[in-house]
Amino acid sequence: MFETARYESERRLPGAAVVALGLSALAAMMVIIAPGLLDQFDVEELGAAFPPELVEAMQLEVIGTIEGFLALELYWFGWLLVFGVYVAYSAAGSIAGDIDDGTMDTLLAAPVSRWGVLGETFLSLLTPILVVNVVVLVVVYVGTQFVGEPVAAADLVAVHALSVPYLLFWGAFGTLASVVAPRRVVAEGVAAGALVATFLVETVADGTDLDWLGTLSPTRYYDPVAILTASEYDLVGAGVLLAGAAALLLAGGALFARRDV
Repeated sequence: MFETARYESERRLPGAAVVALGLSALAAMMVIIAPGLLDQFDVEELGAAFPPELVEAMQLEVIGTIEGFLALELYWFGWLLVFGVYVAYSAAGSIAGDIDDGTMDTLLAAPVSRWGVLGETFLSLLTPILVVNVVVLVVVYVGTQFVGEPVAAADLVAVHALSVPYLLFWGAFGTLASVVAPRRVVAEGVAAGALVATFLVETVADGTDLDWLGTLSPTRYYDPVAILTASEYDLVGAGVLLAGAAALLLAGGALFARRDV
């Protein structure tokens, strides 16, 4: 059992290592430069220099602490956007990629079900998700201790743990796109484009008359800024994301079971 998951996980390990190193380097750089930059920040002047709507949308009012600085510069950008796009893009290339290069026919000739193939392929996404989260968590924790600006360990663990449902949602969306799209490149474009679009919708609509649009964005249900600066853990939002991931995965499985490959 789980041969497909094991094989796909091994295939994802090199990419996971590269992403972990890249985000760890970004995290280390942010931690090192944070103390010097924070000494120069005047949050009131910064807020006065920009329109209130932009300050609220970008959550610039919290940037005066290392928790707020890391939340905005590392997690808000690095996790919500960069890492999310990687997971969605990677998932989108899985089923569609195997169909494009003809390996799916060989795989389905074995005594395996399509539901099993799709489910195990999805489970293999936990490899990059967990590897990157654990590596960067350690880098940030050790780094902030080293520079004398320690971040609460519970909040740091929470910001990584609660990112898992968010990333699984986009993995499930990418998997659905991989099943529905006619070609791999289309699936990858749809998955990455949808994440960027919803990220921008939540950012632009927040605090405006169109704020209700943010409820359609997965970004609304995972807020690293609130976690690190206010110790607010949105467990309900995590549940919404997991439920959404399950629904997308079920839809993908139903469509894949009927698809002519």
